[in-house]
Amino acid sequence: MIELLNNKKNVIALVGASNDPRKYGNKILLDLLDKGHKVIPVNNKEQKIEGIKSYKSVDLIESKPSIINFVIPPNEGIKTTLDLVQKGYDNFWYQPGAESTEISTFLHSKEKNFIDDKCIMVVTRLSSNY
Repeated sequence: MIELLNNKKNVIALVGASNDPRKYGNKILLDLLDKGHKVIPVNNKEQKIEGIKSYKSVDLIESKPSIINFVIPPNEGIKTTLDLVQKGYDNFWYQPGAESTEISTFLHSKEKNFIDDKCIMVVTRLSSNY
């Protein structure tokens, strides 16, 4: 998963992206964009976030993202995760507070790649590629 993250040509879908600068869905979006990542906001209530087209769901994005990063509550995240796994998505990243034992157990049982114990902003800050 870290290799996918280190390749800035890969697309990251940010589920829970937000226009509210107080929310991590906004902070993460701006942080990753500032570091040169291609990030696509996903939010079912917004058409644009920080001037970027937002999608109501990951599966509406034209090209399949390499990583799906979650910054939504676990009770919403499990529903989205179940749907995305059924649709063939493989790489999931859960921000602190978005993770749950239920999600991790499910992804492990499906042999999916996932991170559920690290903040993507911290990982990109600590990586030697930044």
